[in-house]
Amino acid sequence: MSMKIAHAISGIVDGYKDAMIEMQKELTRRVALDPQYGGKGEREKAEYILSVLRSMPFYKVDVINAPDNRIDPPERPNIIAKLKGRDSSRTIWIMSHMDVVPPGDMDRWRHNPFEVVVEGDRLIGRGVEDNQQGIVTSIFAVKAILELGMPPIYDVGLLLVADEETGNKYGIDYVLKNKPDLFKKEDLIVVPDAGSPDSTMIEIAEKSILWIKFTVKGKQTHASTPHLGINPHRAGANLIVRLDRALRQRFKVKNKVFDPPVSTFEPTRKDSNVPNINTIPETDVFYFDCRILPEIGVDEVKARILEVINEVQQEYGVTVDMEFVQEVRAAPQTPENAEVVERLKKAIKKVYNRTAKPMGIGGGTVAAVFRHMGYNAAVWSTLEETAHQPNESCLISNMLGDTKVFANLFASD
Repeated sequence: MSMKIAHAISGIVDGYKDAMIEMQKELTRRVALDPQYGGKGEREKAEYILSVLRSMPFYKVDVINAPDNRIDPPERPNIIAKLKGRDSSRTIWIMSHMDVVPPGDMDRWRHNPFEVVVEGDRLIGRGVEDNQQGIVTSIFAVKAILELGMPPIYDVGLLLVADEETGNKYGIDYVLKNKPDLFKKEDLIVVPDAGSPDSTMIEIAEKSILWIKFTVKGKQTHASTPHLGINPHRAGANLIVRLDRALRQRFKVKNKVFDPPVSTFEPTRKDSNVPNINTIPETDVFYFDCRILPEIGVDEVKARILEVINEVQQEYGVTVDMEFVQEVRAAPQTPENAEVVERLKKAIKKVYNRTAKPMGIGGGTVAAVFRHMGYNAAVWSTLEETAHQPNESCLISNMLGDTKVFANLFASD
């Protein structure tokens, strides 16, 4: 019976191809940029999505407006649509976000970023992957269930939020703060905002993120008289090498859920110090990007860094200031055998005939917001991983496949 349902869903969804492409076009031309990028927020895109949702037989479609005085009207919409299932004790949620990032360097785009171009199996345009693929696949998965004429196993909820790209203040954070009874601990939450090209990665855990700015202060002088100054560049270079070695040696623990399975401590950005070659600078600034396994305490890492800083300060006569540009502590991991994971694995197997596995990633997703509050959330989709790039794209075949997965997730016992 289960495979008959899967075949029926497949036939229904294949008939949606042109309509899904058209929805991507409509979403892309409604530019949803944050006010800090000169945008007007998500209102125009949200109004279009609401018109689609209100044409479908959801029993409830609500809008939660987060106040934002930077735009007119001063609010950021978040949309909730609910469909009754056979069992209302829990809800299967698909959460996508409506906002996009700016196009970046326009010279690197082959076309207008906000007009979708179709090239064979590929759609090109800003937002088509991040996160419009999730919007489109979730909506059309509900359409398929409705056309199948069979109520889903549980209630189904679509949550389309604002402000994911710039911090979630007006999006999921606002929704959870103002609608604390919206979710139940038993709910199944899927966030289609990360994934792999082969559909097999179900993200269930994230590392802690620690971005650190190091400012090394010395004494400026002419490069020919180094004895009259204190060279912070030399001290900073030494600090980078020592931190790299010390952190890797101290924090060796591995976690097979992650790829790579270790914490990473990477020196990244280096700010300019002096414009000319023959001056020893006053100040040297560099940054580290640390992605720390959940089982390692962030405070332990900070303490080891301070030990190394003290060594360098004493040896080189510099002072080192440390600023935490970003600090996100890892949320509890969604269990590998959680219902949302197991049901996703079965649906992926039916559609793609591939065995998905739970994994952890170094990046951050909004699933962490749910996990911190005790909800089991999984991040999954089939992505080409072109988000935020020039000529961002998604595959039509991935849209169709993921729609089938979500429809099977809704329908199958």
